[in-house]
Amino acid sequence: MTDTSKAPNVIPYEFSKDWFSGNLPTWRQIVDKNKPRKILEIGSFEGRSTVWMMEYCSIAVGGDIEIWCADTWGGGIEHQKGGRIETDMSDVERRFDRNIEIARGVAPHKVDIHKLKTFSNLAMAKLIADGKTEYFDLVYIDGSHQAPDVLMDAVMAFQVLKVGGIMIFDDYLWSMDAPGTQDVLKMPKPAIDAFMNIFQRKMNIFMGAPIGQLYTRKINP
Repeated sequence: MTDTSKAPNVIPYEFSKDWFSGNLPTWRQIVDKNKPRKILEIGSFEGRSTVWMMEYCSIAVGGDIEIWCADTWGGGIEHQKGGRIETDMSDVERRFDRNIEIARGVAPHKVDIHKLKTFSNLAMAKLIADGKTEYFDLVYIDGSHQAPDVLMDAVMAFQVLKVGGIMIFDDYLWSMDAPGTQDVLKMPKPAIDAFMNIFQRKMNIFMGAPIGQLYTRKINP
């Protein structure tokens, strides 16, 4: 039996950043219990979370899965020239493509990858237009960290998430600014809080989980 606690660390993927591995204890519990087959990832960057899901989810499910990755590969404002984490996004996309191809050969079951190189709202609008409302078992929101974008991602992702499905928000407490000087329009938290407050009869928060990310479940259409 494959030791899923080690995947994909033993594989020669190419990453320059690791913003995901610290979340794995919680993710393993969620995936093991909910066994998502259809996954939407908003914001994929180099594919670290993507390849982990390709390996681990296919093992947990015991069969084929599909993952839809929506990203412009243009980066957020923090990745632009002079930004806090200035990044060559063309190289990021190259690493994503390479890592996905490696993971295809490692995952024990078929993984159908859909790369949606566009803005997340346009990607989800097309999914809805194509009849994929209430289609996904898991939606991972890790795209733009600007509050208006995060709120739009959450509202549109709700439409394509199944009742009973999981919605995970990354960087719940993230800010570009020093404590006490934050611009609330440049943080995910105000948008996530607004969404959860308005949708409180349709979404539940997983209690007791670390709050670097927010883990939620859709309970009503």
